Amino acid sequence: MRPAAATAGPACDAAGERAGFGSVATLLIVHHTPSPNCQALFEAVVSGATAPEIEGVRVVRRAALAATASDVLAADAFLLGTPANLGYMSGALKHFFDQVYYPCLDTTRGRPFGYWVHGGNDVTGAVRAVETVTTGLGWRRAADPVTVTGEPAKPDVQACWELGATLAAGLME
Repeated sequence: MRPAAATAGPACDAAGERAGFGSVATLLIVHHTPSPNCQALFEAVVSGATAPEIEGVRVVRRAALAATASDVLAADAFLLGTPANLGYMSGALKHFFDQVYYPCLDTTRGRPFGYWVHGGNDVTGAVRAVETVTTGLGWRRAADPVTVTGEPAKPDVQACWELGATLAAGLME
């Protein structure tokens, strides 16, 4: 059963099969992890999304500069990770959005997503930017964002684990 916070229609083809993967739902994690702190948060998200209790969910990881519209169209939900650079999301995540926006605009509307942002001292602008683009895409936030400033503490890492687990569990049937 899907938790209400993460329920959304899956990416299905005309035959009703999910995104070409049969009955397996796909969670796409798009990230830009240029620092050890960003990498630690990314690893926690992946660990949560691939926890042993999660069944029937395929987790696909893509660096923001490598992710494509095809990746997005084939996914049932999304997790996004970015550092806050100069008051904005990373250029890599912005590039990802630029590449997928129009090809995915109508098809992915309503799909659940979550995200995490790491910054040295302020993540406000990066959070606002991610919210603006995902609102434009019509994606539905299925979990509160995880925002971390400075070196991640255990609660920050745990929050990222829970973010990954929440989005993946929302795709289980």
